[in-house]
Amino acid sequence: MLITFEGIDGGGKSTHLAAVAAALRGRGLDVLTSREPGGTTIGEQVRTVLLDNKNTDLVPQAELLLFSASRAQLVQEQLVPHLQAGGVVLLDRFYDSTFAYQGHGHGLDLAMLRQITHFATGGLTPDLTLYLDLSAEVALDRRYRASLFGDAFDRLDGAAMAFRERVIAGYEALIAAEPERFVRIDAEQPIEAVRADVLATVRERLP
Repeated sequence: MLITFEGIDGGGKSTHLAAVAAALRGRGLDVLTSREPGGTTIGEQVRTVLLDNKNTDLVPQAELLLFSASRAQLVQEQLVPHLQAGGVVLLDRFYDSTFAYQGHGHGLDLAMLRQITHFATGGLTPDLTLYLDLSAEVALDRRYRASLFGDAFDRLDGAAMAFRERVIAGYEALIAAEPERFVRIDAEQPIEAVRADVLATVRERLP
C-alpha cells in the first residue's frame, strides 16, 4: 500500500508521517518511509539543487524535470521493490505536488505534466493521499517561525503569496478530480488533533 502526504509546507507532513510509521511498525508491518524530492543518494543530490536559495534563476521547466528525475529514481530503486514485497510505503510528497506546484503554481501545461509524470512513475499511483489542509498565511507563518529555531528557509519557502494561493487551488482541483483517493485533514488544529485524525484515517483505510 502506498500512502502519500500532501499539502503546502507548514502542515506537518513529516511529523505525522513519522507517527503513522511508528503505529504501523507497532503492528508488525514492513514500512518504508521516504520523501520527495530525495529519498535516494541521487535524489538527495537533486534535492540540494532544487532547494538551494542561490538557484533563483531555475526556470519552471527545469524545476519540473529535476523533480521528475528524482521521482523516477525513487520509484525504481525503492518504492516498486518494497511494494512488490508486500510492504507499506509512506511518502512525504509525490506527483500531486508536481501538478499543484509546477502545474497550477507555475502554469505549466497539465497534459504535458501527466505524460512526464507517467513516464517517471511507470504508472504507480497512491492508494491513499492525506491532504494536510491549511491556509497560505498560516503555512508561511509556521515556516518562518520554524526557521527561527534552525529549520532551513529554502528557495520554495520564499515563493510569493500569490503563488502559494495558486498551489492551494491546484490541490483543490486534484481533490475534486479524485475524491476517493484524497482525505482532507484540517492541519490548523492542534498537532495532537491532527495526529489523531491522520491515524484514524490510516486505520480505516489500511487493509
